[in-house]
Amino acid sequence: MRHSLRGQVDPFIVMDVMEAAARAEAAGRHVIHMEVGQPGTPAPLGARQALAQALEQPLGYTLALGLPALRQGIADLYRRWYGVDLDPARVVVTPGSSGAFILAFSALFDAGDRVAMGYPGYPSYRQILRAMSLTPVGIPTRPEDRYQPRPDDLPDDVQGLILASPGNPSGTVLTVPELAGLTQAAAARGMAVISDEIYHGLSYADRCHSALEVTDEVLVVNSFSKYFSMTGWRVGWMVVPPDMVRTVERLAQNLFICPPHASQVAALAALDCIPEAEANRAVYAENRRLMLEGLPRAGFDRIAPPEGAFYIYADVSHLTDDSVAFAAEILDKAGVAVTPGLDFDPDRGVRTLRFSYARATADIAEGLARLTAFMAAR
Repeated sequence: MRHSLRGQVDPFIVMDVMEAAARAEAAGRHVIHMEVGQPGTPAPLGARQALAQALEQPLGYTLALGLPALRQGIADLYRRWYGVDLDPARVVVTPGSSGAFILAFSALFDAGDRVAMGYPGYPSYRQILRAMSLTPVGIPTRPEDRYQPRPDDLPDDVQGLILASPGNPSGTVLTVPELAGLTQAAAARGMAVISDEIYHGLSYADRCHSALEVTDEVLVVNSFSKYFSMTGWRVGWMVVPPDMVRTVERLAQNLFICPPHASQVAALAALDCIPEAEANRAVYAENRRLMLEGLPRAGFDRIAPPEGAFYIYADVSHLTDDSVAFAAEILDKAGVAVTPGLDFDPDRGVRTLRFSYARATADIAEGLARLTAFMAAR
């Protein structure tokens, strides 16, 4: 069978690390998981109860843009979190944030277009773009800029820009002036902007700010996966400008028919479970404190302190120039799974690692103890 060139995307390395960790566990080892960006908590209780009650009813196709009540609930969230008065007609419920990116890229770009993003950044941006015959363009960012791009970093001859705040893998957050500067610079260059806000709600100082606070000419992507602990439910959303709603709707009808009905029922109930989500955030805050104390003691001291999400991105160039081999060594000798930076930066990522602190605090403490012992003996 023939193979398309656009189908030859790079692997998502963190998934390979997860597979290696699973093999170690199958062989009887106890592994501390600091590799995957997945909460260790279940979906909120209210979400699970709502779905249990709904299972006695038919769960079929919904409207392509999602349940009207869920779209209204998401619009209400923007009013509470950001003070943004959002028309629910602009809210598109999607099969996870991945579905939102596919819809956004399809609606905005034509084959051959170039789309810029900061490096380090979420690897699937690049791979989805390539699979859609689009060209990712990396913007090398700096630790002193908290791994976020500057307006004067934006390249020419680029049709789009992806922003991420909090960033993955850095966990750093864009301020309102930074969002305004970047979106204005992009508009001046004729670039469409997509703002990835999937980790909103997970911040540890000031709140996260949405790009919708500074402009309506943006596609905002978010999800129930992180703050609401619903990764496997595959339900996200996108906010689009009014004149793009029908375009996105036609694409959604044909690409996905609709988001999963069962997940939408749970997501609607999850919007009323903020106290439970905030309790989870308090756990991440404690984990973050432990990581910021323990990683430097272990020897991982070159980091941009994360302001959100549940990651720490470390420069390990003084320890290795092969992050894939180093991560494998840590898994083998310390029993801790971490992600090579090569996932996030195809050039400089050979000298960086990402540590996730999304699991239980006891796991984080044990992982830090193992890393400290490993580095002392290395």
